[in-house]
Amino acid sequence: MNTLGTSGVRVSALGFGGAVIGNLFTEVRDAQAHEAVTAAWQCGIRYFDTAPHYGLGLSERRLGEALREHPRAEYTLSTKVGRRLEPSGGGGDDLADGFAVPATHRRVWDFSADGVRRTLESSLERLGLDHVDVVYLHDPDDHAEEAFREGYPALEKLRSEGVVGAIGAGMNQAEMLTRFVRETDVDVVLCAGRYTLLDQSALTELLPAAVARGVSVVIGGAFNSGLLADPRPGATYNYAQASGDLLDRALRMREAAERHGISLRAAALAFCAAHPAVASVLVGARSAAEVQDAADQFAIPVPPAFWQELRDTGLLTTEEPS
Repeated sequence: MNTLGTSGVRVSALGFGGAVIGNLFTEVRDAQAHEAVTAAWQCGIRYFDTAPHYGLGLSERRLGEALREHPRAEYTLSTKVGRRLEPSGGGGDDLADGFAVPATHRRVWDFSADGVRRTLESSLERLGLDHVDVVYLHDPDDHAEEAFREGYPALEKLRSEGVVGAIGAGMNQAEMLTRFVRETDVDVVLCAGRYTLLDQSALTELLPAAVARGVSVVIGGAFNSGLLADPRPGATYNYAQASGDLLDRALRMREAAERHGISLRAAALAFCAAHPAVASVLVGARSAAEVQDAADQFAIPVPPAFWQELRDTGLLTTEEPS
């Protein structure tokens, strides 16, 4: 278990990402989602992440229900604010936003102080809990002014009141997360897809800044939405079809991994986890089997010779992992 900054909040090195059980792209049955969370627990995972955005609250409801079977003090739960859910009578589905659920609600961007509290209160209702351990500002890319002026101070106040244990921001970019690390007193940032075997942009400023400031980093998107889990024609990279160049790189990495007796999945997870700033790596899973596979791959040691081969062949241009 690792501690988030100086907050005292602890997370397992491998975490459960809740977007998939919010019916990301395709439907997941209730029982299947429950089995995935149960398998995560059995594998020793004690950090679970969710958000109202994931399936218009479905992920929060499913995660809360599954975790009620376990002692509250034995796991860490994070959710997010910034997208407030309002009832919608428009009908249809939510696939335009990536989730195979009925469009019963609409998302309203809201990083105001009042919006932060209202969104968190609604999350607690869906989760069936009286508190969460970590709250992130979710994707404030186009709302930086409001997020820094109102959203962050609201989270800081919630932390000072003891309502939450740790606060931060979660995004698919590194630049604004670096600003949060340098200009605020966040405990943790969640960086999705920007520190992987195929994209090390977080290494330029974010990760060094986090180490310098004592801020923890949680990594999401270790497989870049699929390409590093199963490189093949049609595989996705950052939620769109991967280009030929990226597919070629991933295939060459997989061949190198196999020469060293490991899977590309094991290498992708190990790469994310190895940096000293990283406290946890989130993996989304839609079944118990996928959870078990992630846990098994995460436990596999990656030989230093593999990293050296990637560097020697130009497939990896960083000195990390050292």
